[in-house]
Amino acid sequence: MWKHIASNALTFLVVGLFLLGGVIVWGTNQYSAEGPLDEAICVQVPSGSNMRRVSENLEREGAISSSSIFRMGADYSDKTSQLKAGSFLVPASSSMEEIVDIVTRGGASTCGTEIVYRVGVTRTLAQVRELDPASGRFEQLASFEPAVEDTPAVYTETREQSDTQYRVVISEGVTSWQVVQALNALEFMDGQVDEIPPEGLLAPDSYQVSAGDSVAELLADMQSAQERTLAEAWASRADGLPLNSPEEALILASIIEKEASTSDERFDVASVFVNRLNQGMRLQTDPTVIYGVTEGRGVLGRGLRQSELRADNPWNTYVIDGLPATPIANPGAGSIEAALNPADTDYIFFVAKTLDPRDGHNFAVTLAEHNDNVAIYRRLEAERAASSDN
Repeated sequence: MWKHIASNALTFLVVGLFLLGGVIVWGTNQYSAEGPLDEAICVQVPSGSNMRRVSENLEREGAISSSSIFRMGADYSDKTSQLKAGSFLVPASSSMEEIVDIVTRGGASTCGTEIVYRVGVTRTLAQVRELDPASGRFEQLASFEPAVEDTPAVYTETREQSDTQYRVVISEGVTSWQVVQALNALEFMDGQVDEIPPEGLLAPDSYQVSAGDSVAELLADMQSAQERTLAEAWASRADGLPLNSPEEALILASIIEKEASTSDERFDVASVFVNRLNQGMRLQTDPTVIYGVTEGRGVLGRGLRQSELRADNPWNTYVIDGLPATPIANPGAGSIEAALNPADTDYIFFVAKTLDPRDGHNFAVTLAEHNDNVAIYRRLEAERAASSDN
């Protein structure tokens, strides 16, 4: 009898293990299979949330078929404790495995309503925008200059929402003073900064921030990012450059940033300045003179005077030999790369093609060619002046 009981128990155990194995295989397949979403959605993960609440919300939204399998998969892959707060875009047909990766990966939020502060060379814009998950495009709800325009109601309403995201976008070519002034004016960030970081050492980029974040910490992040970019570019620089250090490369990159009208011509502009340095010619570039006047504290807002072009200061490249004393702005990665890997040209001169700076420059090897290009530009100036008088 005991043998019979033992035999039956063993049979039940084998059957149970077989069924359990089948359930595990089925669950694993469900976890990695294409999900039920017909179109993308935005999933909110509040600060302090947990995987149970997230999984139940996803099941209610119709993004997953089973919150239990979702949690078991997250546990099995050791990702339950890695849940990140934020707003995340979940594409159509995403598997549970893919969604777990999305909400635990971290980094910038990928959807929802956000306020974007764009710190530019001439102005700072505040924008309110919202991502449409179905199209993957942001809809702009408001755009204004906080310094000169009234605050729209949608901005105030969005600021009051607890799930609002914030982003600070630093444009290429802004000065460190401009960055600090703009960040100090942001009412949702903590801590005023009085000391201006070294010119050139703040990386132009898009930075996701949160209400209550420190201005000083954001500036430190920008500086770390710029130092990494500069170090990587310096390590892969071209041979024979007239640059003795990464600091000199940053100075040259800042001049390229202010002179190049388009991203495509950065390498040609870089070649002009490298050729001039190699030949012992003065750089003679107006943005360095402007920096000598303003020292990066705002926009000059007028043309240069002859007295300023002759002024003896550490930035006036019409007067000094070689590079100016410091960078004249914060260059982007593209200009840093151009400074350290310029185009192989014989160019020595350049002048704007048209009165619209977006049209780029005409480059020249000889002074005669350059004078012809300048003459063309002067004719355009004269034509505009004549038409404005009529």
